[in-house]
Amino acid sequence: MYSIIDIETTGHSSKITEISIFVFDGKKVVDEYTTLVNPECIIPPFITNLTGITNAMVGNAPKFYEIAKKVHEITEDTIFVAHNVNFDFNIIQKEFKDIGFDFKRKKLCTIRLSRKLIPGLKSYSLGALCSSQNIVIKDRHRAKGDAEATTILFDKLVNLDTNQTVINSFLNPRSRQATLPPLLSKKIVDNLSEKTGVYYFKNEKNDIIYVGKANNIKQRVISHFYDKAKKEVSMCLETANITFVETGSELVALLLESSEIKKLYPKFNRAQRRAQESIGLFSYEDRNGIIHLAYNRLKLIQNPLLKFYNVTECRLFLEKLCETFELCPKYCHLQTNVTTCFHYQIKQCKGICKEEEPAENYNKRVLKAIESVRFESENFIIKETGRAKDENAYVLILNGVYKGFGYANKSEKLNSVADYCEIITTRKDNNDVKRILKQYVEKNKNQIVPLKYTEPVFSLNIE
Repeated sequence: MYSIIDIETTGHSSKITEISIFVFDGKKVVDEYTTLVNPECIIPPFITNLTGITNAMVGNAPKFYEIAKKVHEITEDTIFVAHNVNFDFNIIQKEFKDIGFDFKRKKLCTIRLSRKLIPGLKSYSLGALCSSQNIVIKDRHRAKGDAEATTILFDKLVNLDTNQTVINSFLNPRSRQATLPPLLSKKIVDNLSEKTGVYYFKNEKNDIIYVGKANNIKQRVISHFYDKAKKEVSMCLETANITFVETGSELVALLLESSEIKKLYPKFNRAQRRAQESIGLFSYEDRNGIIHLAYNRLKLIQNPLLKFYNVTECRLFLEKLCETFELCPKYCHLQTNVTTCFHYQIKQCKGICKEEEPAENYNKRVLKAIESVRFESENFIIKETGRAKDENAYVLILNGVYKGFGYANKSEKLNSVADYCEIITTRKDNNDVKRILKQYVEKNKNQIVPLKYTEPVFSLNIE
């Protein structure tokens, strides 16, 4: 027995505004339930334009908790079927969770079934599929109209699936068919590497929409499919292909991921996709011998200690330095046009701004703060695990600047900067990279090989 379901929602908040259920025994519809639902929130105008469901229409409609028993009973002991099943199922499951109940059903997706049983179509949207099968959708983007069309489509799929071979294979928990994105082939997931590297989610146009790194690529990719967060669900809905690059080293994977995000600007990567640094942190000594920490636009600074994307990010970092090393906000340019800093008043500043602390003592802490943001060795190579047993990965830093990474056979002798430059593919340095490398260096000092380097930068392989 199957419950073929469609819902309409409020969009961003994903609250149900209409639900329609057709109970199908494999040959005919034996029961049906359709109702508007009061979402207990405002329906955005663009959703109303799409579905025709207004706030007035749902004003007196039952709330979900009032229909929950009916939904549970009519779908009990049935297989949950929908076009893009994970979307409808996850929303209904959350509605049940919000009122304190579990909702568990076996699932079938008519998109995935159609891709298997009706191959070769340009699109597997409900509209495109129904058009290809001469199915008339009587009321598009309304729950009953879409559910009825999905039922007719599912009936055709059942008839195409001789002996229910495909349907049974999809219902097999080991197949993961119910959890896979509707546009993604199981073969692609099966062929994913289980090694360390970077993976790329792509849409139907082959545009990269997400870049991630993992110690086990396949395992991490599959975890996305089980994540119920809105971003993850939306991303998986668009995913039609997944490619990957093995890196061997987790550090190299982190560096490559950061580089790719900034180069490709994927839709679902937000944390690192900022394209341009604009602010630099620097130090200088005033006429009284006090060392200041300050910030300005990058183009006005010759040798910044660190680079930031914006003033807010820089100020937050400075505030943390002040707290950690007991520095004065006045001399970190966090508090301007003041005689005495506020931190002195609350006894978090030792009084350099009140002339109660010698500049020599204060400067020692400033220098410690500066040292904390620099690498211990400005010229060094990081030796890491390669992609194969006979290979090493190398990460190159010159004059405190990240140059890139590369690979070489373990038998290959690399002694000079010039040797390493020959195997390195250059990558852009940025604050995210500095953060990644600094954290690594602090924990893995044994992997650091200092280099003697006084010459101009070698010509590196271009990315």
